[in-house]
Amino acid sequence: MGLTKEKRQYLEKVSTGQGYISALAFDQRGALKKMMAQYQTQEPTVAQMEELKVLVSEELTPYASSILLDPEYGLPAAEARAKTAGLLLAYEKTGYDTNSTSRLPDCLVEWSVKRLKEQGAEALKFLLYYDVDGDAFVNLQKQAYIERIGSECTAEGLPFFLEILTYDEKIADNASLDFAKIKPRKVNEAMKVFSNHRFGVDVLKVEVPVNMNYVAGFNQGEIAYSKEEAVQYFREQEASSHLPYIYLSAGVSSKLFQETLVFAKEAGAQFNGVLCGRATWAGVVPVYIKEGKAAARQWLQTTGKKQINELNAVIEKTATSWLNKI
Repeated sequence: MGLTKEKRQYLEKVSTGQGYISALAFDQRGALKKMMAQYQTQEPTVAQMEELKVLVSEELTPYASSILLDPEYGLPAAEARAKTAGLLLAYEKTGYDTNSTSRLPDCLVEWSVKRLKEQGAEALKFLLYYDVDGDAFVNLQKQAYIERIGSECTAEGLPFFLEILTYDEKIADNASLDFAKIKPRKVNEAMKVFSNHRFGVDVLKVEVPVNMNYVAGFNQGEIAYSKEEAVQYFREQEASSHLPYIYLSAGVSSKLFQETLVFAKEAGAQFNGVLCGRATWAGVVPVYIKEGKAAARQWLQTTGKKQINELNAVIEKTATSWLNKI
């Protein structure tokens, strides 16, 4: 891995002193609206979303190396973060067109990497939906799109975090047993593609290569992989890229995510930290809607703090420094 001096300095700002990333992800927009809408009859307002992001930022960033936010609702939260926490900003529009299997990427039209940097971003994150077995022309378009963003980040000297969410054009449910069986290939092959120097990616934000709910010993129901098979998929993931890579929590429980990190470490995965969102803060949403701001702050100061500190303890024992990959 080669980093310019400027990119390295920025990457250090979003990392711990030990060289791994323990970042809080709260760039959810469409997903957050859906979560909030479950507990109230009216459409969640901009003010509500901004206030909740500020609360989470104020209370939890003292325990995170950095926070990932969106420029649509997250800029007040960026200002409210602890001085010790770095800032990543998201560049993609939320969601995708459900009328197509293409899931083509799209940037926020009023933003550029230059403008996000001017807002204080110390790293840029872009989310890409990718099916390595999908339509070749669709994938060509996606690759060209990532090349453009990589070039922007290189020009501005900002680290480029590429988040890859895998899917299959023919399987609607990513939580299904059918998708679990093919997920390892989807995840690991996508990592190989975007590790190519031409894309300018500095850090990959990726899923673990298996659905832990279908690993023998982690689930009492259907099984997609034995523990030995799951271990092998983590080893193959490690071999899929020379780049630093961090794990996303994918909305699983805090407990399962922590168990997953331990399993990954034991399997030989040299991952470099996490960008963890809902596994840490999801429980505050119904509290905020039903009981208000003060109750939400209390939840964050107790349960939220406990969950992020427990996760940090696991990360300290399982993650490795990205400095080893330079």
